[in-house]
Amino acid sequence: MMSGMRVLVAEDERDLAALLATGLRRAGFAVDTVHAGDDALEALGLLPYGAAGTPHDAPHPYDVLVLDRDLPRLHGDDVARRLVAAGSPTRILMLTASSAVEDRVDGLDLGADDYLGKPFDFPELVSRVRALRRRSARPALPPLLERDGLLVDTVRRTAVRDGRDLGLTPKEFSVLQLLLEADGAFVSAEELLERAWDAHADPFTGAVRVCVSKLRAKLGEPGLIRTVQGAGYAL
Repeated sequence: MMSGMRVLVAEDERDLAALLATGLRRAGFAVDTVHAGDDALEALGLLPYGAAGTPHDAPHPYDVLVLDRDLPRLHGDDVARRLVAAGSPTRILMLTASSAVEDRVDGLDLGADDYLGKPFDFPELVSRVRALRRRSARPALPPLLERDGLLVDTVRRTAVRDGRDLGLTPKEFSVLQLLLEADGAFVSAEELLERAWDAHADPFTGAVRVCVSKLRAKLGEPGLIRTVQGAGYAL
């Protein structure tokens, strides 16, 4: 299952972090970025207090951490150690400017699940992130899903109904796949917002309602998405 996948990018090169975030979002992931090791720990919920000394909001759960090894203030190695020691289910893809075998071994020994040397091809990064997601604790959906004339390919991220390509945006596809994963159970707007949008999404914008409305229009008739006030949405 790739729907609702949340990725944290910890990279001190801000231009590279922004580039990675943009590309991963286009691939259908919800992405947040930080630029220092202590900020990564805070985003992961491994620090009890924010930088200002006040309690921070409960963190979003992350499926994958794309972790630059050479982070300022707290080294990426220490971030990996803390994450592993906490028993977190978040998978770690470690990035480094060195591609030496010794460095790869060191990174994996620290608890990283995968390792990628810079420079790298972006499609390879996306492929590795998806592979780590498949290895997470959540049960995977089959690559092809069929329901009421709807055919969803979770690998190519395409959706067809009665032979008609729906032309879904990455966000619409993520919402549709989350609803498919729920297998008829209701998914609240809050959960959709948490799993398909990044941490900076405003919960009061009506983004989920607008996205579901557009998704309904593309799915066409007969309608597939039910809404129950106070419960959420279901297929």
